Amino acid sequence: MARNTRREFLGDIGKSMLLAGLGTSLSLDLGIGRVYAEGADKALNFGKLESLVALMQDTEPNKLTALLVEKLKSGTDLQTLTAAGALANARTFGGHDYIGFHTFMALAPAYRMSQQLPTELAPLPVLKVLYRNANRIQEFGGRDKEVLHAIEPAPIPEGVNRGEYLREIARRGDIDGADRAFATMTQGPIGEAFNHLQFEVEDEVDVHRVVLSWRAFDTLELAGQEWANTLLRQSVHYCANTERQMIERKHPKSPIRTVLPALLDQYKLLGKSTGAKYGEDAWVEQLAKTIFRGSREQAADAAAQALNEGFAPESIGEAISLASNMLVLHDPGRVEQQANKDKPAGSCHGDSVGVHASDSANAWRNIVRVSDQRNTVCGLIVGAFHTGGQSNRSNSQPYPFAEQLATVRGEDARSLLGEAEEAIRAQDQLRAAAIVAKYGRMGHDEKPVFELLLKFATSEDGALHAEKYFHTASMEFASTRPAFRWGQLVALARVSASEFGHPSAGYAEAKKLLNV
Repeated sequence: MARNTRREFLGDIGKSMLLAGLGTSLSLDLGIGRVYAEGADKALNFGKLESLVALMQDTEPNKLTALLVEKLKSGTDLQTLTAAGALANARTFGGHDYIGFHTFMALAPAYRMSQQLPTELAPLPVLKVLYRNANRIQEFGGRDKEVLHAIEPAPIPEGVNRGEYLREIARRGDIDGADRAFATMTQGPIGEAFNHLQFEVEDEVDVHRVVLSWRAFDTLELAGQEWANTLLRQSVHYCANTERQMIERKHPKSPIRTVLPALLDQYKLLGKSTGAKYGEDAWVEQLAKTIFRGSREQAADAAAQALNEGFAPESIGEAISLASNMLVLHDPGRVEQQANKDKPAGSCHGDSVGVHASDSANAWRNIVRVSDQRNTVCGLIVGAFHTGGQSNRSNSQPYPFAEQLATVRGEDARSLLGEAEEAIRAQDQLRAAAIVAKYGRMGHDEKPVFELLLKFATSEDGALHAEKYFHTASMEFASTRPAFRWGQLVALARVSASEFGHPSAGYAEAKKLLNV
């Protein structure tokens, strides 16, 4: 399996993007990006990882953790376990099962969480998600119910725009046709194939559509580019299957299908290079508020205008991220009619509007960073459209309110961290948010706060979102300017308090087996 550093991996993808201009035929002549293509309906085989992948599909979760701990003790590393878990998930579910693809999307974030923990605790995030993975695989039917098999790539007509071609097949709900066309595309540079995939992803406003696409691409760093087709075709299946369901149920299509081409034409955005103008703090905040408070169409138009005026994609992306963070901080909490035992009334974790918007914004920003000019522009417009139009239930002011901040008496870092932990354990969302806000305003170091919140993201289930949202908040904090970045930690503290009290299945067993 590939052992690339993150910088080396992104460098490899960058080479793929450059090779896109060569065309697939020449790329194949050069031996770039070859994938299997031997016969329909044969089981996928993952080479050196196959035995470990099969173990994860065949073993009951209450037995798997002990086996994986033994493998760790005998020298198998966490990256290998994570990669095998991702491939087992992809082969089993293929992007067709709600809990299944949520578990897949948690694997790479769980691995990244493990890198921030002390050595003796590092396996915990990965082991708990692999437990969830094994449990769902068994519920789904295991190897006998695998969705993904080896397929024959289908010829693609000469001269067509491959992204548009893939999108049109998907729009017909033709899962097999889209799958075979994409198999041909992944025989060339993976960056090029990922760009083609975005035509499908941009076609509907759906958090799972965009986050699954990004997480599949991100997981290549852990599993290796040789498994790109297996990991990315989950997204192809998800998109085409969603289209099929919309056709069968006569559901309306998203307005983005008309909004995006209209804005591209109005501002002539595909005929110009993206700009490099830096958005000052006031500009970013104003754009964020427009996206947060505006309709989806207004948000998309604001992003298109910013692109037309030459603002840098990073500045526009930062505003989209800030708008999604506003959705968390303005969220009044889950209403009684939508509450359940895992997500009670007043909670803001799980599939809440703010957490979903934040994960989506993070995915759009990352896709933009690795995409060509066309998808950079489209990703920002669709990302703004995706984030906008969701503030109808939002409070007029963000948490924490002034009166909540006034109750926080401590000032030194140690006492504030202790108070924050107490508030989280008491599931007091607003006090936890207020304490972390006060901590940030006092100028204390953010690292101890991340360490505290990482503990809860590791132990709690978060209604399938704990790992993804912790990773989202961490990444967005790191890529956001000082004026706004603490909003990410305040939101994460609130969500951590909301999700506390729902420990992850398998977590306690993993701690016992690791003797920690």
